[in-house]
Amino acid sequence: QVQLVQSGGGLVQAGGSLRLSCAANGRFFSTYAMGWFRQAPGKEREFVAGIGWSGSSTTYYGDSVKGRFTISRDSAKNTVYLQMNSLSPEDTAVYYCAAVRWGRGNSPLHEYEHWGQGTQVTVSS
Repeated sequence: QVQLVQSGGGLVQAGGSLRLSCAANGRFFSTYAMGWFRQAPGKEREFVAGIGWSGSSTTYYGDSVKGRFTISRDSAKNTVYLQMNSLSPEDTAVYYCAAVRWGRGNSPLHEYEHWGQGTQVTVSS
């Protein structure tokens, strides 16, 4: 069983940056693909970024964040990060990290087995 604890987020002005962290409390972190998703009010949860398990750390990004967001993982710390740059009000949402064992970085949402508690990101114009 993996428990995911998120940190980071908050309020930032447009054009600013934030970094989200997701720490995994459990074994075999390196065998889990990790993803970041977000959900804005009234909208479906959407894929933001993903990274494969440590043996295949290919990264994937949603079209709306390519070139601005970067996902990375630190296996020594059992933590995955989402660096968000050039933020815009359209990035305002609750962000969730998720894990799926032996998954791909672009595994579909329904395959993810474990979810973080979510963290609010608000970008002001």
